[in-house]
Amino acid sequence: MHHYKVIIFDWDGTVMDSVERIVSSMLSAAKDVALTVPTVDQIKQIIGLSIPEATKKLFPQSTPEQAEALRLSYKKHYVEIDETPTPLFSHAEQLFTDLLAQGKYLAVATGKGRDGLERVFELSNTKHYFHTSRCAKECKSKPDPDMLNQILTELNIDASEAVMIGDTTHDMLMAKNANVDRIGVTFGVHDHQALSEYQPKAIVDSLLALSNLLVKS
Repeated sequence: MHHYKVIIFDWDGTVMDSVERIVSSMLSAAKDVALTVPTVDQIKQIIGLSIPEATKKLFPQSTPEQAEALRLSYKKHYVEIDETPTPLFSHAEQLFTDLLAQGKYLAVATGKGRDGLERVFELSNTKHYFHTSRCAKECKSKPDPDMLNQILTELNIDASEAVMIGDTTHDMLMAKNANVDRIGVTFGVHDHQALSEYQPKAIVDSLLALSNLLVKS
């Protein structure tokens, strides 16, 4: 799998171990806004979607005012209140370094907002690894292929020369909709069985295993 010119990463659950913080913050936000509190599994299923799309799925009866209050409360909990650690997954920076050394383009396609991505870029000191990124509100939400199409257009790279790395079925379906190859990772939200339904080129259990696939020895 060394022919890809651009490797596109999801963020939460793929690069950063942030799933538990997302779940905890959403649980708190739902309580703050007095909406029916979803289960942990229900919240995990919407990770990767934009906040508006996630809200529609989790709280279909919510009003626009409740949806906005939820968004603000979730952001406050995630950024200011919740202290659940969100480290990079093991081997992430070495993988980025090795791929760049071999002339690859790196990109991020995430359901985070731009301010959220820039904040975690700064906290993890990783922005310099990536040539471009696309976030919620800048594009249609996953699984629409808009994020990937915009990245490929910007970098002037054909879909056949790209691969999407992600931990959710939203990532896999987005890539499939864009005619982009995909690799699933099992250390985020969805398991091997769920990811395999979207015909990924591979499914790996660690970023080291991903490195073994993508980096020439």
